[in-house]
Amino acid sequence: MRAVPLRPSSVPSGGFLRSPWGHVVQAAAALAAGMGVGRFVYTPILPLMHAQAGLSAGAGANLATANYVGYLIGALTGILVPALVRSPTVLRGSLIVLTGSLAAMPATHDTAVWLVLRLLAGAASALIFVVAVSSLLSHLREHPAHLPGWAFGGVGAGIALSGLLVLVLRSVADWEAAWWASAVLAAVLAAVSWNLRPETAPATTRESPTAVAGPSSPRTHRWFSILFASYTLEGIGYIVAGTFLVAAIGQGSPGWIGSGAWVLVGVAAVPSSALWAWLGRRWSRPDLLLAALFLQAVGIALPALVGGVAAALVSAVLFGATFIGVSTIALAAGAHLRFPRSVALLTAGYSVGQILGPLLVAPLLHDGYRQALILAALMVLAAAAAAAVLRIGFPHHMAAVRRAVPVPRSAPAETVAMRADRP
Repeated sequence: MRAVPLRPSSVPSGGFLRSPWGHVVQAAAALAAGMGVGRFVYTPILPLMHAQAGLSAGAGANLATANYVGYLIGALTGILVPALVRSPTVLRGSLIVLTGSLAAMPATHDTAVWLVLRLLAGAASALIFVVAVSSLLSHLREHPAHLPGWAFGGVGAGIALSGLLVLVLRSVADWEAAWWASAVLAAVLAAVSWNLRPETAPATTRESPTAVAGPSSPRTHRWFSILFASYTLEGIGYIVAGTFLVAAIGQGSPGWIGSGAWVLVGVAAVPSSALWAWLGRRWSRPDLLLAALFLQAVGIALPALVGGVAAALVSAVLFGATFIGVSTIALAAGAHLRFPRSVALLTAGYSVGQILGPLLVAPLLHDGYRQALILAALMVLAAAAAAAVLRIGFPHHMAAVRRAVPVPRSAPAETVAMRADRP
């Protein structure tokens, strides 16, 4: 194999911030701000808004949907305008918009304004994710593949930090203070990631694209269709739990248990991407996807079927340990199948599922969250059933995707899947 020279940006010649771990920290901080805080701080604050701001269950679901629509808009913007992925101005502007949208939430009691703010937060989160992931995987291309996995743990770290913040504040302050504090946390994380170096140039290929996806490639439509169905169903089920888990636990347990469980979700998510990637070296992706989805379904159903503190804590660990892992496995399986634009299609299905989830359960929220969680668990079980079908005849021994393949600017997450095929 021809030696590939190290890129100057990957050589740790400028201290910690120029080392691979410095880049990991900066990317993790961006993901913590954009995803862990920007998207998911709403989950532990939601019960406070129900109790103190007069927010109805249906309106809470609509705010969640607005955020997921904004996320899809932001992701599509990054796809249609690839130059945004390589712009430090876009990263910094998105961090500012995200922080401002969080700080503005307590400035009004108008649900329509809240919808706009959560829409903006979703779009900013998506752009932060796109820029951070592209930067991360571009600059760490010559380093061990576990480094990006730890950076993705920034999502879990952001969830844990924001959940801990709300847990502390709920006994001494109100929902408004929780939003302001989350804005401060996002600002701190933004400062850490402010000088993150975006991807500087498009990747080039040294081989013909037919080396990877040419006419001789085996037809994989059957398996990809099953994978697409599984991942879309996961999007529906996962987002219902990701939005309403704290509120659901809080209905049957002391108030601090819900926020504490959300902190545990974040802690469990920190090492999950690296852990599932390591397991992928020993078990097939369909097997791992089936296991992860089944464990997640159990975790979602526990608070609805059992209740109590122990069930809440077990639920938090199972959910946190699987929701990032499922994405890692599914995207890697799509890249392995070499279906055209596999990750772009999978991400689109997943995003649509996230938009549909809160809408589907909104009619069930009048009597609490038990029915919503049960429906979410059933959706994830259906995704697991599809993963079980995926195991039948799955082409495990297809040639791995070569490193010479360019990274599509339309789907930065595809790089994760490609790197998962590296020995």
